[in-house]
Amino acid sequence: MNKTVALLILTITIIVTLPIFFITIPVLIVIYNGLVKKKNQVQYAFSGVDVALQKRGELIPNLVESVKKYMDYEQTTLKDIVELRSRIGNTNPNSTQRFEMENKLTGLLKNLMVNVESYPDLKANQNMIHLQRTLNETEEQISASRRAYNSAVNSLNNAILTFPSNVLASLYNFKINPYFVADESAKITPNLKQLFN
Repeated sequence: MNKTVALLILTITIIVTLPIFFITIPVLIVIYNGLVKKKNQVQYAFSGVDVALQKRGELIPNLVESVKKYMDYEQTTLKDIVELRSRIGNTNPNSTQRFEMENKLTGLLKNLMVNVESYPDLKANQNMIHLQRTLNETEEQISASRRAYNSAVNSLNNAILTFPSNVLASLYNFKINPYFVADESAKITPNLKQLFN
């Protein structure tokens, strides 16, 4: 092969591969940055859930103390709430086990609030009324935070599982995140007749 042919082949190779290089690298950077942004959004959304759950956790001791005076037979429920609250603090924050424990705590608190209705003095107590309102607001904040978290997780999980971002996701160890899923007891329609008897 003479020098002219070699130079021609090299020039053609550069002309063909150079645009591919300048297109591929920016595309890879955009995909990777998108995955990182989605991962950060999941962490940000989870911190919103965590803040709301922490607020609820801080309300629980006040609630328990207010209710203790009136409810002698509900001591096991109160004990379960306190124990579960402390176990939640020792659990990995971003685990399905934590999500299940939080759902169980939600159920126990709802059950406690239903039982409060049986105590007219407690129900009329200003401190208890304030605690109930605050707890209801906090539960609404938790619900909204969970929806935001699940939306962010959905976006990240879709990016991790779809082509071409799945190639970079597996290369850089992006992991599928769990959703906050409602507890089975929360899906059951309440029996309103029983509540009004």
